[in-house]
Amino acid sequence: AQAVKIKEGVHWVGALDWTLRDFHGYTTERGSSYNAYLIIDEKITLIDSVKHYCIDEMLDRIKSVIDPSKIDYLVCNHVEMDHSGALPKLKELAPNAEIICSPNGEKNLTAHYKQNWKFKVVKSGDSVSIGRRSLKFVLTPMVHWPDNMVTYCPEDKILYSNDAFGQHLSSSQRFDDEFALDIIIEEAKKYYANIVLPYGNQVKKALEDLSGIDIGIIAPSHGIIWRSSISVILDQYKKWSANQTEKEAVIAFDSMWGSTEKIAGAVARAFEEKGYIYKLYDLKSSHISDIITDVLTAKYICVGSPTLNSSLLPTVAGFLAYLKGLAPKNRHALAFGSYGWGGQSIIAVETWLHDCGFVMLPNISVKFIPDHEQLLAITKNLVKQID
Repeated sequence: AQAVKIKEGVHWVGALDWTLRDFHGYTTERGSSYNAYLIIDEKITLIDSVKHYCIDEMLDRIKSVIDPSKIDYLVCNHVEMDHSGALPKLKELAPNAEIICSPNGEKNLTAHYKQNWKFKVVKSGDSVSIGRRSLKFVLTPMVHWPDNMVTYCPEDKILYSNDAFGQHLSSSQRFDDEFALDIIIEEAKKYYANIVLPYGNQVKKALEDLSGIDIGIIAPSHGIIWRSSISVILDQYKKWSANQTEKEAVIAFDSMWGSTEKIAGAVARAFEEKGYIYKLYDLKSSHISDIITDVLTAKYICVGSPTLNSSLLPTVAGFLAYLKGLAPKNRHALAFGSYGWGGQSIIAVETWLHDCGFVMLPNISVKFIPDHEQLLAITKNLVKQID
């Protein structure tokens, strides 16, 4: 494995995780990468590291440039183990290397690894000289852990952005102008929706803190490095963090005998009539992380379930729990479903969606199997209610 030159004296030395298909419960069909960056200066500096099982690949890339024992600084932007997992091995190889991290980074690294390591603790605005370059730090707590920070090198105009602007995407190409931009944005959207979405206010503050910085390259901890489409991803993050929605609807449901599915179809036709882009998801065959990716920009969230054992179907309950935890704001919602006698599922779905803070439309509840006239009426009534 070879290092990839980013700029003179700056190299990508990370690892590619081609077979990863699940990360924190969301699907990663394109794998991922764990990005680490080696800076050759008077003080040899490694920014971030890799997951524990990728250590050898990272070390091979470092060795293609320099002996790892010569590393002076290990910058840890984030304690999570996909970024810090190689630190114990790196400290064995370079025992005198100082770990640069935030105050919470020091606490959490000590708690994780139970080692008496040497730390250089930094706060927002601090700068560390590594020779002809300096590294400046901005703390970004809760984007998406309390310890998070980003590192900026003004001489190279590189922002080492940690999890921000990243994507779970494994590729032999390293830069945004070498890969299909629509796929990079798709994966960046999925990453934001499933990991960063609850922290929109913190993202907005981080964007404000970084607004005065001259950024020529964004080097995230996962996926593709940004150098040609920086304005594109910055604009997307501004939109996502502000909970700006589009004329889109997400309709997610499960159905036992097809009745709730028929209602979902009638709901979809209403959005079609109103000119909305809509997605119809059967929770039996659709992964919740893919649905949430579309929820990120959807104005309407519609969820349907039949009644089972006086409650809703487990697939629907799981989706609603996941949705509530990610806490999207400024949405409208609709609960719908069929039932045989009790009808408790529709009320349960409505309660979940209401507790998410959504603006609720009147629920749609059908006893037994909806006939053609009922389905037409559902569409007609809903058309009147959709903005």
